[in-house]
Amino acid sequence: MARGKVQLRRIENPVHRQVTFCKRRAGLLKKAKELSVLCDAEIGLVIFSAHGKLYDLATKGTMQGLIEKYMKSTKGSLVAQADQQQPILQTQYMFGGGAGTMNLDELQILEKNLELWIYHIRSAKMDIMSQEIQLLKNKITV
Repeated sequence: MARGKVQLRRIENPVHRQVTFCKRRAGLLKKAKELSVLCDAEIGLVIFSAHGKLYDLATKGTMQGLIEKYMKSTKGSLVAQADQQQPILQTQYMFGGGAGTMNLDELQILEKNLELWIYHIRSAKMDIMSQEIQLLKNKITV
């Protein structure tokens, strides 16, 4: 029996919507695993349900490792864009211009700068936490 074309719009019935979500989520995870095996690809998949429940998949290693790899691979392009506009944006934003006077491109560049800065802050924080954990482990074994 052939399946008909599914009209892509929100399913109004909450029970049907939840059933469809579960089935399609399982299918998506299965396809991601198959793609990883067949093509030797590293895949990270994050899904948040309508109720805020997290479902994730990292086919090789951990999700944190994949995110760090992604951040390192995109850092170069973010840095290049940030370096071009950073002095202008900082001057506008810091001296009273604020985000309200910036155009869309400037706001996107500022957002990327902030993401890059947050990445660096989190990396430094993780390094410090790892060092503290190692120190605590050393104290326990002594």
